[in-house]
Amino acid sequence: MHIDKDLVAASATPLVLGILAEGESYGYAIVKRVNELSGGRMQWTDGMLYPLLHRLERNGHVRASWGTSEAGRRRKHYAITESGLQALADRRAQWSVVADALRQVWETAAHPPFPGPAPAGGIA
Repeated sequence: MHIDKDLVAASATPLVLGILAEGESYGYAIVKRVNELSGGRMQWTDGMLYPLLHRLERNGHVRASWGTSEAGRRRKHYAITESGLQALADRRAQWSVVADALRQVWETAAHPPFPGPAPAGGIA
């Protein structure tokens, strides 16, 4: 299934903050976690993730530090900050409103009211 890029962009910040709220992580592991959470339906790339991580770092929502992998390779680790936890809570509240509105409109669309007569001179 293809996920529209607007939906990917809109969900990227809360996804990354939510993943980092689970614990410190690094780029490849974040991409892998998004893939896992979406059942393979969201395929993120480094080119999409790293600009987001850098923006979150500039905004004070994450902090970065250099670490070393088990294989001895240096990599940047990211951790959520208090500001990031607040941003995550704010995004969660916003998504709740959006999801509720979508649920209502989709329920109405799935069960439209019984159609009445067509308006005079209008399109039915």
